Amino acid sequence: MKPYLIAPSILSANFTKLGEEVDNVLAAGADVVHFDVMDNHYVPNLTIGPLVCKALRKHGVTADIDVHLMVQPVDDMIKQFADAGASYISFHPEASQHVDRSLQLIIDSGCKPGLVFNPATPLQHLDHVMHKLHHILLMSVNPGFGGQSFIPQSLEKLKQIRALIDQSGFDIRLEIDGGVKVDNIRAIAEAGADMFVAGSAIYDQADYHEVIQQMRSELALVK
Repeated sequence: MKPYLIAPSILSANFTKLGEEVDNVLAAGADVVHFDVMDNHYVPNLTIGPLVCKALRKHGVTADIDVHLMVQPVDDMIKQFADAGASYISFHPEASQHVDRSLQLIIDSGCKPGLVFNPATPLQHLDHVMHKLHHILLMSVNPGFGGQSFIPQSLEKLKQIRALIDQSGFDIRLEIDGGVKVDNIRAIAEAGADMFVAGSAIYDQADYHEVIQQMRSELALVK
């Protein structure tokens, strides 16, 4: 199993001081900066674009930036976020007309590619592209809004994806996003996840370091 990574989503950060917020959460022990990019088309919300990614790089953020595209179409946004400094870029297979082509575009842009699965999206989209993936992101809520509760059935789907990764022999991270908190992160890890997106569970707390350390303490107990 890969080392666990905690990736706070800036969707829940205070945007009036975003650079400071990201600096503080990384100093508190976070590993990756997570971007939830929504277009008010594929999902019913509108959030941030590549200019924010570029601004954080200019601000001095050197940590990996994990861009989750909830947009349709995806290819133009892939290029824009790659140019803006993204490290990882993932998209929903149903939002791309040519999944393999979009994955290759991410690779050719110098970023690490991922596919995202909604709670009810079938996993057959993985059948012919596992060799190209850096990560698989499972949504444990329906995409579009922060602060939702974890869907318990996601644990079974995590186990299914973990089995597919292990059977493939490829070095693929398994990321989870939606309702991840201190009180469920251990069960999520035991189901197979090794990268954890958490928004309000971290940014709504007064002490980022304390909540991240609580998460790591739970992860240390994973069997």
